[in-house]
This record gives sequence, C-alpha cells and structure tokens, in this order.
Amino acid sequence: MNNLKTLDKFFLFAGDQKIEHLNKDFYGQDIPEECLDPKHFFDIASQSKISAFATQLGLIDLYARDFENINYIVKLNSKTDLIPTKISDPISLLLNTVEEVIEFKKSTGLPIIGIGYTVYLGSKYEAKMLQQAAQAVFKAHQNGLIAILWMYPRGISIKNELDVDLISGAAGVGACLGADFVKVNVPQAKNIIESSNLLKIVSGAAGKTKVLCSGGKKEENKEKFLEKIYYQIKIGDVSGCAIGRNIYQNKVEDAIKFCNALASIIFDDADVELAKKFL
Repeated sequence: MNNLKTLDKFFLFAGDQKIEHLNKDFYGQDIPEECLDPKHFFDIASQSKISAFATQLGLIDLYARDFENINYIVKLNSKTDLIPTKISDPISLLLNTVEEVIEFKKSTGLPIIGIGYTVYLGSKYEAKMLQQAAQAVFKAHQNGLIAILWMYPRGISIKNELDVDLISGAAGVGACLGADFVKVNVPQAKNIIESSNLLKIVSGAAGKTKVLCSGGKKEENKEKFLEKIYYQIKIGDVSGCAIGRNIYQNKVEDAIKFCNALASIIFDDADVELAKKFL
C-alpha cells in the first residue's frame, strides 16, 4: 500500500509522540478509544498511501513483524515534554545508533528505509544535537538509508518558534548537515496563502534538501486541512508533509480515508475538490 516510487514527494506518518507527548494525545475527550493502543499506528500505516511511518525502534521491534508492508523511519532520539522550555532548554540525545538500526534491519529483514533525528536550535545543548545529527546523517547515507531531520528552533532564548527567518535558518542548517528532508513547523501568518508564500523562503533556504511541513494539532475541519496542504505544496514549494495527530486521532477507517485524500494531493497532483472525494 505504501508509496515510495520517488523521493520528490514524501508523505511521512509521524508516530513518535508516545514519548514526545506521553499519553495526552492518545486518551481523552474526542479521542477514539483505539488510539490508546500503539497498534493503532500500525493498523493505519499498513492500509494507507503513505511514504513511510516514523517511530522509535522499540515500537518497530514490538509490532512491525506483523506489519511488514510498512516502510519504516527509525526516530533515533526523543524526549518527553515533562520539563517545559521556560524551565530548561530542551535536549534530546540518541536512544539508538545508526549501527544498531542497520543490525536490526539485517536481522529482521524489515523495510526500514531511513532514520530521523530532532535538533532544537537555540537550545544551549544544540552543539551536541548538531554533532549527533551530522554523524547520523553521514552513517545513514553510507548504509543506503535516507535521513530526515526534525529542525525546531526552541529554547529559553527563542522568542518566536514560528518566525519565518528562524524556520528558514533551521532548514538551511538541515541542508548543511546533509539531510534528505527537514521537518519544520509552518511559519506564523494571517492565513493559508500568506503562510504558504513564507514557506517559499524556507524551501529556498533548504536548497536540495526537501521540506516537509508539520501537521500540528488536530484540526476538526479536514477539508480546510487538505486546502492547507495543497497550498503548501503548490505555493510553498514543499515536498510533502509529516503528520501525526491529524491522522492517528481518528478511527482507523477515517484515518485511512484521510491519508488517501492527502496522498492524492501529494502524489497525484489532485486539487482539494478531488481530494475531498476520498473522505
């Protein structure tokens, strides 16, 4: 079911939030009961037209043998959100090495196609994260894996994480580290068109490194979300998106429909009206 014909366009299903956001994204009002079980990720990913599913190696080890048709991205580092930025600058270091991922891939035969790593630029710990990210990208490429960097300006010194100059700078740093893709937040703007125009600056700063936009918190209006993705690609020159909550905070059948609607825009150049028919 998964779409990996080309890396020109990429649709990443992001599932690293079991660590990043703990349980609040998986249990509560308006969140389906089935979302609590990590298997929910895999049920969706195995039946949707995504490029790959990103999560930690531990979850892949526990579940992926039952879902061998999913392309996997191993998220190498993660942290919880228990310590807020206003108290301490964020730091997120390796949970697993690229060498361990390679060994795991060889021993299981699972379709692991790449690695991911988050860098918090502006944190006083950025130097360590930059070093680990650079080494991970280099080693991934040596072993035929793609590398995706989550590039987030974040720390006590950062006044506005959604400033377009900061996000563009972060995308450029990702390019300097050799990333195939950078996952970034969408710049702050008054409307979809304005934010998409700002994304052109981000895409320009990234050069040959392709930009994936974060999906953010769940939006109830799916049609408006499709419109946002459409303009980000058409106007902002981004190569796709990396979406978590807007996918998995739905029942499996609804999540699959939504993924397929998004895929029609990302891969098949569908407009919003055509994409809506998949919902």
